[in-house]
Amino acid sequence: MNKILTKLGLTSLALLPSLAMAAPAVADKADNAFMMICTALVLFMSIPGIALFYGGLIRAKNVLSMLTQVAVTFSLVCVLWMVYGYSLAFSEGNAFFGGFEWAMLKNIQLTAVMGSFYQYIHVAFQASFACITVGLIVGAIAERIRFSAVLIFVVVWLTLAYLPIAHMVWGGGYLAQDGALDFAGGTVVHINAAIAGLVGAYLVGKRAGFGKEAFKPHNLPMVFTGTAILYVGWFGFNAGSASAANEIAALAFLNTVMATAGAVLSWIFGEWALRGNPSLLGACSGFIGGLVAITPACGYVGVGGALIIGLVGGLAGLWGVTTLKKWLRVDDPCDVFGVHGVCGIVGCILTGVFASSSLGGVGYAEGVTMGHQVWVQIFSVGVTIVWSGVAAFIGFKLADMIVGLRVPEEQEREGLDVNSHGENAYNQ
Repeated sequence: MNKILTKLGLTSLALLPSLAMAAPAVADKADNAFMMICTALVLFMSIPGIALFYGGLIRAKNVLSMLTQVAVTFSLVCVLWMVYGYSLAFSEGNAFFGGFEWAMLKNIQLTAVMGSFYQYIHVAFQASFACITVGLIVGAIAERIRFSAVLIFVVVWLTLAYLPIAHMVWGGGYLAQDGALDFAGGTVVHINAAIAGLVGAYLVGKRAGFGKEAFKPHNLPMVFTGTAILYVGWFGFNAGSASAANEIAALAFLNTVMATAGAVLSWIFGEWALRGNPSLLGACSGFIGGLVAITPACGYVGVGGALIIGLVGGLAGLWGVTTLKKWLRVDDPCDVFGVHGVCGIVGCILTGVFASSSLGGVGYAEGVTMGHQVWVQIFSVGVTIVWSGVAAFIGFKLADMIVGLRVPEEQEREGLDVNSHGENAYNQ
């Protein structure tokens, strides 16, 4: 059954309509349009959303380096996805990797259908997920890493981490066979990226002056604009993972609204209590934390469960960027691990709880109990952490051996914009 679901581009039995097994697959124009719109929305997140959000969080002398890293890694992942990425993630293979059946998109006919939409759209939709995952990582290593090292790392990590984890979860591989629930990318995207970012932040080291100088976001209106773009685009991310314009897409859409609203409120009131002021940065962080937390759960849980996940996710994210970050002693400029890692873990585990039909969710597979599903969720989180961490270590170490990870200190203090890219963001 997992192989059937995979071929249909689906992730859950709850998404499987009644099938006439002998009938040939037919593309539905409404589902085609829906999936193209969702793909465009995720691409909207990947370029202006991530770029503006991260760009505003770092210092003015490095904002162009961030925008360049986001734009160029996006393009690199697109090419790698077509050459071999899609095939290794979604074609038939073993429990950990697909094969090369669809390398260079060969053997995919123009009229090939995945479920009710054309396979070419599936290629593009899943490419957008790979692109944004890589884009998330660069926020953890910003303001001191060589541009060439970023590119080398991306090639290695995409191949060794993103593709096998995507195959294990969404391609009918190991974690899918184990029963892991990840509707739109809690493990594949957020935890995967957060662990890679955390490993990179440790290996590249802290920014010059970290802990002695005030490193403040240089443009909070830019952060807010990026947040707003990410929020809108996330509906393509979550609702599109239903693979059709159906009732599950509607559920994922509404759950995304409610969880995010809950996370903003819990983050803001928590920050207000801790620091005495509710900040715009806190509200923006709450938006992202809520979106991350509901991502793995949005097509499996009821609206009440989504709200609780959002409320818990907001507080967990606030703890991640205040307390946990200090415990870890890590320089993560954009709080990739504190938000995407912590909220992603919370969301994945709580998916196992609130997917229960007794709590308003779509229910578990036959014979599965809440306790078992929660354990499966925890196990999938653990596999992702270890796998991504090892792959990230290999990727960063290879980049260090080939070109060196870090720019010289004098270049770092002057800024990467002028030294790495020969430009200034703000010219008088």
